[in-house]
Amino acid sequence: MVPAPPEGPRSVGATVYIGPRPTMSYVFQVVAELNSGAGPVVVKARGAAIAKAVDVVEVVRRRFLEGQVGVGPVTIGTERLTNRDGREANVSSIAIHLTRIGEPPAARPTPAVPAG
Repeated sequence: MVPAPPEGPRSVGATVYIGPRPTMSYVFQVVAELNSGAGPVVVKARGAAIAKAVDVVEVVRRRFLEGQVGVGPVTIGTERLTNRDGREANVSSIAIHLTRIGEPPAARPTPAVPAG
């Protein structure tokens, strides 16, 4: 028997994992998710990508959606991973939660095409 999902409010949103791609590709992804109205967006990164995650959040909130994005909570931690050599290593991680303040931009209506 499959257990029932927990009742109560559930936040629906998106998670953007930061990796080796250019910073602006993640910025555009975060802005698109926030504009879609799907819910909060969580930007996650580990290790050396943490600096890029902070850069992504700052570009989104200071350049693209100035005054329209709330930041927080920010969660930091350490994950224990096995590296390529088979040894375990501690890797720092971060999760930055972003929410849209106010209403996302309204969808543009599709112009009617006259029947011909």
